[in-house]
Amino acid sequence: MSSLEPFGARLRRAMDERGPLCVGIDPHASLLAEWGLNDDVSGLERFSRTVVEAVADRVAVIKPQMAFFERFGSRGVAVLERVVEETRAAGALVVMDAKRGDIGSTMAGYAEAFLRKDAPLFSDALTVSPYLGYGSLAPAVELARETGTGLFVLALTSNPEGPEVQHAVRADGRTVAATVLAHLAAANAGEAPLGSFGAVVGATVGDLSSYDLDINGPLLAPGVGAQGATPADLPRVFGSAVRNVVPNVSRGVLRHGPEVAGLRAATERFADEIRAAVGG
Repeated sequence: MSSLEPFGARLRRAMDERGPLCVGIDPHASLLAEWGLNDDVSGLERFSRTVVEAVADRVAVIKPQMAFFERFGSRGVAVLERVVEETRAAGALVVMDAKRGDIGSTMAGYAEAFLRKDAPLFSDALTVSPYLGYGSLAPAVELARETGTGLFVLALTSNPEGPEVQHAVRADGRTVAATVLAHLAAANAGEAPLGSFGAVVGATVGDLSSYDLDINGPLLAPGVGAQGATPADLPRVFGSAVRNVVPNVSRGVLRHGPEVAGLRAATERFADEIRAAVGG
């Protein structure tokens, strides 16, 4: 089976050409209501495909949140399949935010669902959870290498519950999050211009000076916009790794719908502010 060019190389090029902004598609009930849409499959489809129409031809990455499609069952997943297809046709990369994590054949099944090239939900990258042990992700890592796709591994998340696991200190004195980052750095070793195995690091988590974020891979950074972080915060939070940051904005863009023009204007504002902040 032929593979794509590695995800890291494709992402680096997209970020250089379009800027690093990632727009999330999070069609939860309150946003559908703000757009004047019903909380049903028809509203889901109108919302999601309007976002794709508005921004997929001008941003590097689109990140659908799978949970908001799954809640409508098979019809919602069918909408997501169209969203993925249309996003990739418009030139943006798809990062599927599904946060899958399991062991053995089950982890392999999750990987097949999103990283196998003939799968209906084939995406350029997938978010995954390492909290059954980083080694549990091996089936996804192997398939990503085979198909030229990537992973974003939860490392330092912005939810208040995260530190009880992520900041826990191992017997060797290193935190769990630092261990995850070290595994990713090893997975990306020698890759150029960028490795394909990234970390999820919230833009609102505070002081990260004790962590080595230079993993030679991308850093998916939720929290910009409605959650309180600003583009100007990125250099302070991410330091020397800021050039590899993919800042995610969801509600900060989505609340400017339902008109395509409003979504595009909000996207351009964030994109310009991010470029100014990170020097790209």
